[in-house]
Amino acid sequence: MARLLADYERHLASERDLTPHTVRAYLGDITGLLDHLGRLGLTDVSELDLRSLRSWLARQQSSGLSRTTLARRATAARVFTAWLARTGRIPADVGSSLGSPRSRRTLPAVLRADEAAELVRAAAVRADDGSPTGLRDVAMLELMYATGIRVGELVGLDLDDVDRDRDLVRVLGKGRKERSVPFGRPARRALDAWLTAGRPALRSQGSGPALFLGARGGRIDQRAVRTMVHRRMADVPGAPDIGPHGLRHTAATHLLEGGADLRSVQELLGHASLATTQLYTHVTTDRLRTAYRQAHPRA
Repeated sequence: MARLLADYERHLASERDLTPHTVRAYLGDITGLLDHLGRLGLTDVSELDLRSLRSWLARQQSSGLSRTTLARRATAARVFTAWLARTGRIPADVGSSLGSPRSRRTLPAVLRADEAAELVRAAAVRADDGSPTGLRDVAMLELMYATGIRVGELVGLDLDDVDRDRDLVRVLGKGRKERSVPFGRPARRALDAWLTAGRPALRSQGSGPALFLGARGGRIDQRAVRTMVHRRMADVPGAPDIGPHGLRHTAATHLLEGGADLRSVQELLGHASLATTQLYTHVTTDRLRTAYRQAHPRA
């Protein structure tokens, strides 16, 4: 089984070109599946069948896992069995008929435009002392709100990914798909301040090309960004306690409310499916209702 997992890891990383985070998640799920097969008395992967896959999911469901987690693990199982069948390790793809629990797609709370403005204003006040971390936090907040990029995309940015002449940031998203996202003048000013006075003060031998640095000079990690966002949200009275994904949701919502079309927002956010972007439209019902009343003769 160890050799099997090693071969599968190479397939995910090399052939499918998945990110290290996704590879770890898939391997963790499949390790759990193989452990379950062992408890069922199956000694070889060729004995894998649809019934054992379903019993694996049922066991996790009984332990209280969310539908979203179960759906992700069902996907991991289908990817695994497809690879097993294609490489001749099992006679047929037994996972092709494995269904996924319908997950409840919930979105985080969204900031109002005035709350978003207060968030970056309060962070800027804290940065008035000229501390490099304060300048960095303002730049990260401005860029996340301006572009709607994911926290993983933010921390993966390098210096060369920012086009300061055209106000564009080059982002490597899910599936290693690259896209360019514009940002506005407030984000540009914050980035200029960080690059001029903040980053040089934190830079170390281990900084490399990373755009945003942690307190020790290395590339900042996602956990530190999440902690920072929650702390800065505490400075905005009455605002929901959101994290980086909430800022992404806020950016998408404000784009749609401002009149951006759904396809453009899909491209800016890097969504593979328009259906994912459509989840954000639930907060723009009032705008759509107004447009309907103005345009439809039977409104």
